[in-house]
Amino acid sequence: MGNYYQQEIETASREKILEIQNEKIVRQVKHVYENVPYYKKLMDKKGVKPSDIKSIDDIKKLPFLSKDDLREAYPYGLLGTDIKNCVRIQSTSGTTGKRVVAFYTQHDIDIWEECCARAIMAAGGTNEDVCQVCYGYGLFTGGPGLNGGSHKVGCLTLPMSSGNTDRQIQFMMDLNATILCCTPSYAAYIGETLAEKGYRPEDNKLKAGIFGAEPWTEEMRQSIQKSLGIKAYDIYGLTEISGPGVAFECEEQTGMHINEDHFYVEVIDPKTGEVLPEGAKGELVFTSLDKEGFPLLRYRTKDICILSREKCSCGRTHVKMTKPLGRSDDMMIIRGVNVFPSQIEAVLLNEGYTPNYQIVLDRVNNTDTFDIYVELSPEMFSDKIADIQRREIGLNAAMRSMLGIGPKIHLVAPKSIARSEGKAVRMIDKRRLH
Repeated sequence: MGNYYQQEIETASREKILEIQNEKIVRQVKHVYENVPYYKKLMDKKGVKPSDIKSIDDIKKLPFLSKDDLREAYPYGLLGTDIKNCVRIQSTSGTTGKRVVAFYTQHDIDIWEECCARAIMAAGGTNEDVCQVCYGYGLFTGGPGLNGGSHKVGCLTLPMSSGNTDRQIQFMMDLNATILCCTPSYAAYIGETLAEKGYRPEDNKLKAGIFGAEPWTEEMRQSIQKSLGIKAYDIYGLTEISGPGVAFECEEQTGMHINEDHFYVEVIDPKTGEVLPEGAKGELVFTSLDKEGFPLLRYRTKDICILSREKCSCGRTHVKMTKPLGRSDDMMIIRGVNVFPSQIEAVLLNEGYTPNYQIVLDRVNNTDTFDIYVELSPEMFSDKIADIQRREIGLNAAMRSMLGIGPKIHLVAPKSIARSEGKAVRMIDKRRLH
């Protein structure tokens, strides 16, 4: 049996969890209907009233929310309480420049940090641990979420943020860090850098890593575990629902327990919206059962996944989800950053290029490579290498400013990217992610 942060709820019976969900959903739907005009309108359009929701089973009567709704309602349209009750925002990159802005009351932050504390304790963390958080801080939810969770567990917290690997390693070795929180690709990079500096896996005091924010394979897990001498745990979350800690892995490492007392999960057929039975592969839909600031009901994540209620050896009773097995939209996750082809197209058109392009993703030494091939128009196609290099540098800067990540740009001759019948193959992903 592992550690629990809130044992009573984490190991509660199915009946107890349902009782909590039934009570919370009735209250939450009434709260949203009365305080979020945007969602009230969706409910009215569907002909649903709060009084129609008597238990969690009635949730399928409610309308879905999608990323498009978030864009349309930006910035305050989905706020669930008076702005004076909110103490913080977190944000994620939006699809076409409009960002997702999520609002938090102090109560929301406490719940989120408790969920992260559960994740840290499921990875074996206690108040005797030194937890090094090298997810980004600021608007990104990774740093603040795990930082708060680490405080709640009582770990000594090293709020490193991302980057500056030499400093990460100095603190890790000098302060005897035992738990590492970052993206899997950064963990792999830290492992490689340690080896280059002549350290062996047994030279560090790390015992566990909590890695999320980007897709990673079982092979990558094994390789990180070996290079750092740790056990590597997966964590899942999204800003719209709070951030990391919506679900987390236990020592069994066979999927992530969803914190069902705070988040109700459904899996739907992405085409029809129909709710699928347990064990079926479909799109994850989350409902925040007790969020005040940004209480989303039936939010479509676009992540494809499978749920399982098989009994878990760790004693936790909350439903488990697999790693996301893909997306029902065209979003790519590159080095932990969400990138949409629509963003790339917007930059190309703004900068006066043709929308004939191809994205090639690969993974070299556990780090994503990101190349974009763009056709020049006949009038741009000049043989002067210097002109083309200047254009590539300018386009790289424009992409970095839109995406928050810099691709390698290759400007190529007109008509040199293969045309295909029907939908163009805009993206070639050579990373083996599952």
